[in-house]
Amino acid sequence: MRFLAIALVITAKGHLAAASENADLCDVAALAAAKRFAVPEQVMLAIARVESGRDGPQGVQPWPWAIHHAGESYWPASKEDATELVRSLRDAGGTNIDIGCFQLNLHWHGQAFATVDAMFDPAQNAEYAAQFLVEKHGEKGNWVDAVAAYHSATPEHARRYVERVEATLLELAEGLGEDSLVEVAVRVNSFPLLQSGTTGSLASLVPRSTGMTPLFLAVP
Repeated sequence: MRFLAIALVITAKGHLAAASENADLCDVAALAAAKRFAVPEQVMLAIARVESGRDGPQGVQPWPWAIHHAGESYWPASKEDATELVRSLRDAGGTNIDIGCFQLNLHWHGQAFATVDAMFDPAQNAEYAAQFLVEKHGEKGNWVDAVAAYHSATPEHARRYVERVEATLLELAEGLGEDSLVEVAVRVNSFPLLQSGTTGSLASLVPRSTGMTPLFLAVP
């Protein structure tokens, strides 16, 4: 029994390590896409968690194989399982399917990818999300409204989404560890929050404490 218990502990640790490694795929892709397309890193990291986050070894972490359909969220263990699930959903007539780290909608954005498998690829998923945010930033003139538009054109839905991103930014700032992948991207006490803003904008971004240079700017 003792050896069985030890084996179970080792297996459990292996699953935790694998889960953490898979979750890191989204963060690595998010940071790379942020750098390539000049999107604030905090925006990408927070959106990934709001879109595909689930409880993991390091708190809420984005999941690269996440799927949402008809009000249900799924977190398959692998890309292969995820693509098979999407195939099953489509065979059953499903079209409104959200995919991957940034939950890109298959109906509206699937044409930008060669295959569903490519759409699940964290790097391609994150790059498309970053480009979409840049497009919305060009239309709206600031990152807060771009984040809102990423989710919805309906003001009520967009506002609630911005609030979720704000809460996620706070959690990121308060939960960082010395070995955190996102430690450099999100700095405690110096990173700006999404707060209720001026007329004509859902919100404005200000530093958490005075005298600090904002890392996430609400200006072009």
